[in-house]
Amino acid sequence: MDIQGKNAVVVGGASGMGKATATALAAAGAKVAILDREGSAGKEIAKELNGVYYPADITDFSGVEETLAAAVAELGSLHIAVNTAGGGTVKKTLSRGEPHDLETFRNVVDLNLVSTFNLNRLQAFHMSKNEAEDNERGVIINTSSIAAFEGQIGQVAYTASKAGIAGMALVMARDLGPQGIRVLAIAPSLFATGATAAFSDEQVAPLVEDAAFPKRMGRPEEYAKLALAIVDNQMLNGQCLRLDAGQRFAPR
Repeated sequence: MDIQGKNAVVVGGASGMGKATATALAAAGAKVAILDREGSAGKEIAKELNGVYYPADITDFSGVEETLAAAVAELGSLHIAVNTAGGGTVKKTLSRGEPHDLETFRNVVDLNLVSTFNLNRLQAFHMSKNEAEDNERGVIINTSSIAAFEGQIGQVAYTASKAGIAGMALVMARDLGPQGIRVLAIAPSLFATGATAAFSDEQVAPLVEDAAFPKRMGRPEEYAKLALAIVDNQMLNGQCLRLDAGQRFAPR
C-alpha cells in the first residue's frame, strides 16, 4: 500500500515505538490520528505531525469504540492501523506457596490481548468501507513480543497475552482476506522505550548479551521502519515478525 495520502491511526502513538511510527507515517505522507492516554504527550505530538489526537483508554472497550469512530470520522477513512499500547507485570504461577491471582492475570490479558482484538475488529470494520486500491483496503499491525515465544520466569500473564496477539495474525488475516485487509504482528525484543530508555550501557549489557548482533536495545525508529515496510509490501500478511537482533530470552 502506498502510504502517501492514506489515513492512519496509531494507538499508543504518544511515546516509544508508537510515536516513532506515527512520525514515520506522517513523514511518508499519511494523515495520522494518535490515540493515547489522557495526560500523555499525544496532543503535542499530533500538532507537530499536523495530525489529530484523541484521549483513549484501551481497556474501556465501549469508550474506545466511540473514540476510534470519532478519529476515523475526522480523518475521513482508515487505511492503516498500528497498535502499540500495552504493558505487563511480573508474577510467578506459584510464589512463596501462593498461586498467581486471577485478577492480575485477567488485567494483563485485557490490557494486551482483549483490547487488541477489540481495536482490530473495529479497525477492520472501518477499513472495509474503503474503495480498494490494488484489491487492498487496509493494513493492521499489532505489537507482540519475543516473550510470546520465550517468556521468562514471572512473565506467564504477559507471555499468554502476547502469544495470543501473535496467534491471531494468521487467523485474522484469513478472516479479512476477502475484504482486502492484511494483518500482521511485530514481536520486538528489548527496546529503548519508557524506563529502559534511560538505562546506561552497563545496565543494558547483561540484558542483551545473548543477542546475536547488534548487542544493544532496539531503537523505536527500527520498529517504525518495519511497520512502514509491512504497509508497503503487500505480500507480507498473516504472520508475526520478530524484531530482536537474534536474541532468545533465557529463563530469567
